[in-house]
Amino acid sequence: MSSNDHDNEPVPWLQQLLDNPFLLLFIGVMVPMVIYMAWGLIDIFTIPMAK
Repeated sequence: MSSNDHDNEPVPWLQQLLDNPFLLLFIGVMVPMVIYMAWGLIDIFTIPMAK
């Protein structure tokens, strides 16, 4: 078995994801931003109304 046998195999999607630094940067920025925005909105909507 030579190394040429492995050249025709498709690259797994997770490896493609982890090989893309800009996509990892985007995910690393967007996930905390979305979580903190959702947390803030939930916090705002749970404050009781003033009388």
